[in-house]
Amino acid sequence: MGTTESSLTGDGRSTARPAAPPSGLLDLLSVAAVVLNADGQVVFWSPKAEELFGYTAAEALGQHAAALTVHEEDRDRVIGLFAEVMESGTDWAGVFPVRHKDGTTRLVEFRNMRLLDDLGDVYTLGLAADRASVARVERDAALAMRLVSQSPVGLAILDPDLRYVAMNPALERITGQSAADRLGRSAGEILTYLNTDPEARLRRVLETGESVVNREIVCRPPNDPDHEHAWSVSYYRLEDSAGKVLGLAYSVIDVTERHRATVEAARARQRLALIAEASACVGSTLDVVATARELAEIVVPVLADVAAVDVLDSALDGRAEPGEGPAVFRALAVNSAHTSDAARAADPPGGLAGYDSDRLITQCVRTRKPVLVPHTTREDLGRIARHGEAAALLESAGVHSYLAVPLMARGEVLGALDLVRTRNPAPFDDDDAFLAWELAARAAVCIDNARGYQAQRHAALTLQRSLLPELPSHLPGLEVACRYQPAGATSEIGGDWYDAIPLRGDKTALVVGDVMGSGINAAAAMGQLRSAARAFAELDLAPAEALHHLDHLTEGIEQTIATCIYCVCDPHRAQCEICLAGHLPPVLRCAGSTARLLDLPTGAPLGVGGVPFEAATVAFHPGDELALYTDGLVETRSEPIDARLDVLLDAFTTTRGHELEDTCDRVLEILRRPGGEDDVALLIARARP
Repeated sequence: MGTTESSLTGDGRSTARPAAPPSGLLDLLSVAAVVLNADGQVVFWSPKAEELFGYTAAEALGQHAAALTVHEEDRDRVIGLFAEVMESGTDWAGVFPVRHKDGTTRLVEFRNMRLLDDLGDVYTLGLAADRASVARVERDAALAMRLVSQSPVGLAILDPDLRYVAMNPALERITGQSAADRLGRSAGEILTYLNTDPEARLRRVLETGESVVNREIVCRPPNDPDHEHAWSVSYYRLEDSAGKVLGLAYSVIDVTERHRATVEAARARQRLALIAEASACVGSTLDVVATARELAEIVVPVLADVAAVDVLDSALDGRAEPGEGPAVFRALAVNSAHTSDAARAADPPGGLAGYDSDRLITQCVRTRKPVLVPHTTREDLGRIARHGEAAALLESAGVHSYLAVPLMARGEVLGALDLVRTRNPAPFDDDDAFLAWELAARAAVCIDNARGYQAQRHAALTLQRSLLPELPSHLPGLEVACRYQPAGATSEIGGDWYDAIPLRGDKTALVVGDVMGSGINAAAAMGQLRSAARAFAELDLAPAEALHHLDHLTEGIEQTIATCIYCVCDPHRAQCEICLAGHLPPVLRCAGSTARLLDLPTGAPLGVGGVPFEAATVAFHPGDELALYTDGLVETRSEPIDARLDVLLDAFTTTRGHELEDTCDRVLEILRRPGGEDDVALLIARARP
């Protein structure tokens, strides 16, 4: 038969409903129940009484309780207490020595009360428990209460509905929330300042019984919302001795100091690593824009959420910067850790932007000192942005901290590094300003070197590219993009060339060649071969025949050896006829497939003489792409040529679907080594319908 539990309805009537599972406390105390009649004889004897006194029910029922369980010297006293309870009806409680069946004496705690049945007969109910067990429970409870109240560890107890039923003073101190604010409220209402969903985690522990131990969480508690605190928390399900779930307890240990020390140490290591990385990565090329981009990339997201590098336009031109009025900058690089209005507020790279004298970036370059605004206001954003629209974007992006440091090299201010924080909640501080200054100083020297290099490079490129042809604006059934990059020594003129020559019948001849050596002689030989190749192409010679005539011509040019690839594309037949003269094989990427090297007869370089050339025909359908290049693109002193060719194939494959101009730039970016010792010619053609 199940147990029931009564409750009162609104009209005062009692109703019965299923009882809640019993507490295990009485089982823990092992409480025995004994009923005596008016003569002191045992009329009811519980199983727990048998455990406590040692007598079975058969042995105890009908016996005088005093004679059965009390020593002879205590019987008069016991009989007197029994008579007092029976006559007055007053309950009696106390500790009394009893005799166990095995002859030993035990202290037992009693609760005695008078009972009256419907016939008017009087009985006595005795509830008894072993005194040692009661004392142990009392001691454990007292110890638990004292530990909870005086522990430096924050403790809380929640009921099965995850509502607070108790918490100790330590938790009040740690979280800044009083017990009055928490008791009776759910964890979801209270723990709103945690970034995670604490109620879901607590519910999981309550349902599974799997404890969570020493889980570190970082938050901004209500009593200190401006600073991060770290807590080590543990969650445990509470059960009684019968396995009934009583609720949940969790502990909180404040480990903020340890966390801050760890964070500071990690931050110091990160700063050192950043400086080391910047030394290795920033200025890897003698290119102003690339150096600025490297600086912007190195500081995001470690130092800032958005970074911009702006160089004074006068510094690029070698002019003196006016001491007053607006400052004119050329935006070189912008980098953002995530899509943000703050990045859109920055000036687009490549463009010029004028900043009034009251703007913070102008103040930075004029004073040659960092400008630090830990907590920005709307007014500050107006002085950071170039115009009101950009200021509104900064505000919508949540920019809350700003830092600008000058780019200074050899006593000259070149520009500024602009940094803002949006998602990173910490404001910029003096340590950040010092780190940014160090990074900017290193980058500024690289930018200054690149500035001087590019001035020389521009002069050399002007001469070198004057020797290269201008490609036709339209070629039937063909789209072509070309690139030429000189060797690392800007004073040297190379012998690489490319050409695209319209032929009869809508055909096009594609030529890429490489004269060995460098300098004026190589350039002169290159000019002669390029002109001759154009002349032979206009005679509509087959590729092998054209190379044969070029080889014969090269024999007459003193000490000239050259490699060449000659290709005739026919859009009507959707094919290319290709012939090599000691040249590296071209790369073909068919539509919808990966790039591959064409397996063609290699042939001998031009100028060797007497070696026949053999052409091959390959299919070239609309959407297919063909790449012709010189060895400066793939040959290095430190890597095997096969590995470099694999890199070329990967680079060509990953640019599928890009514009040919972008493909050329991307291939060169991936394969071209800074300061390469050989010049490079690259021609990429795509078949069109």
